[in-house]
Amino acid sequence: MTRDSESVPDEELLADGGETAAEGADEVALDPWGSSTVSDYRKLFEEFGIEEFEEVLPEVPNPHYLMRRGVIFGHRDYRPVAEAMREDEPWAVLSGFMPTGDPHIGHKLVFDEIIWHQQQGGEAYGLIADLEAHSARGLTWDEIDEHSRDYLLSLLALGFDAEEGELYRQSDNRQLQDLAFELGIEANYSELQAIYGFDGETDVSHMQSVVTQMADILYPQLDEPKPTVIPVGPDQDPHIRLARDLATRMRFFKVSEAYASFEANDAERALLASAYETLVDLAEGETIRCVHAAQFLAHGADAVDFEADRPSVKVPDIDEKARASAVKKLQSAGMEPFRPRTRFFDRKATDEGFEALIDAIEGEKRVYEGHIDAFDLDREEAEALAREVEVDQGGYGFVMPSSIYHRFMTGLTGGKMSSSVPASHISLLDDPEDGYDKVKSATTGGRQSAEEQRELGGEADKCPVYELYAYLLAGDDDEFAKEVYDECVGGERLCGGCKEQAAELMKEFLEEHQEKREEAAELLDELDIDLDSDRKQV
Repeated sequence: MTRDSESVPDEELLADGGETAAEGADEVALDPWGSSTVSDYRKLFEEFGIEEFEEVLPEVPNPHYLMRRGVIFGHRDYRPVAEAMREDEPWAVLSGFMPTGDPHIGHKLVFDEIIWHQQQGGEAYGLIADLEAHSARGLTWDEIDEHSRDYLLSLLALGFDAEEGELYRQSDNRQLQDLAFELGIEANYSELQAIYGFDGETDVSHMQSVVTQMADILYPQLDEPKPTVIPVGPDQDPHIRLARDLATRMRFFKVSEAYASFEANDAERALLASAYETLVDLAEGETIRCVHAAQFLAHGADAVDFEADRPSVKVPDIDEKARASAVKKLQSAGMEPFRPRTRFFDRKATDEGFEALIDAIEGEKRVYEGHIDAFDLDREEAEALAREVEVDQGGYGFVMPSSIYHRFMTGLTGGKMSSSVPASHISLLDDPEDGYDKVKSATTGGRQSAEEQRELGGEADKCPVYELYAYLLAGDDDEFAKEVYDECVGGERLCGGCKEQAAELMKEFLEEHQEKREEAAELLDELDIDLDSDRKQV
């Protein structure tokens, strides 16, 4: 993978810019169970609505080095998490691991992200996706037990606080399974088929594991609704999008903004807001009615039938289809007053819940069969009130989960780092000497000769060894990571010495990590996690 050196300053310690993919990478296709890499991370912003993390970075207190270096490159709705972090309000972090093999340095990215968020004050959850491993990958329960222990030991060794956080297996968590059952009522086969490509040959248990993962994502909110971030690779984004949809569908009430008794879509609502802002100035205290808004949107301010003369105001350039539909709705509403209000829709509340909401809304309000219009609440206040009433009435009140996305690590042999290709990755269980040897044997972004390297500089952005520095070996030391990068691209650093230094650092890391794993073994044995499954081996 490379970055565009013309458009990205050297000062930005980006591991790569996603311009190209490792050889053999697919086009953008987000498959949670596939083995593809993402050929252009920038396309994720355009095609899937993932936002660039650098835009929210200034709002994050004490950002992790993976954030600072652009390894964490994207997010969905991370701002509520960052705000809760700053304001010392409740929030959570959760991610999971499918125990299909040894944990390796690629998995360490997620371990580090969970631990950092926990250290910033979040409630932390780490889960073993054993139901998914069994149904989607066909692992036996004995294999799952063995790998689960290894993942948990590494997570604990890297700093996860088990006393403050929660670790669990999907198969042993009854609360999780009950939540999955409820979420399953809101999902259907056609939807899973469209998102994941399921067909008539897909196992029902595989489909069931998807709903279980949705429950995992929302599990931290069972005690109380709160912002929750899920650190994942971009291939897991389909799970995040579905979980956000299901979180919304589980809500008792929907809150939106309106200007009359009829309902408008987003494009129409934007036009209504623009019309109101203009008309409230033109009206000079007169009552604004829907017919006035229709006249304005259809013909401009000159056509508005107020008694006093008004200066000409042009209608802005807008979507003609949205304007036509908004005008039609306004004309049908006629002389109804046109004024902003916050609208509460009854999505799935009980009769008692709907009545409780009516009673909770203070100030002017109008009650209809399926919704309530409140005139003295802004959108944020209304959202908080709806959630409070829902929780009081026995609902979940879910906050849509957030997510952050990290880049895939390039395999040491090129292509994607994969558990199934031992030479491509360094296992956290590897003998330190083997880790040393793998780094020494890794491909690099160096030139054909030392002379050419000194003249042209190395291509750090194409180098799996430089990624080791940026993702792991430099740790929190940005200056060291930048030094390695600058010396490489400046031709001062040759690949032999660079790999030797990286190999030594990797050896030291593995030695230290495995010592901490041994120390964590006693702690793991004391935790309430069953790592000896009594399920039948099928």
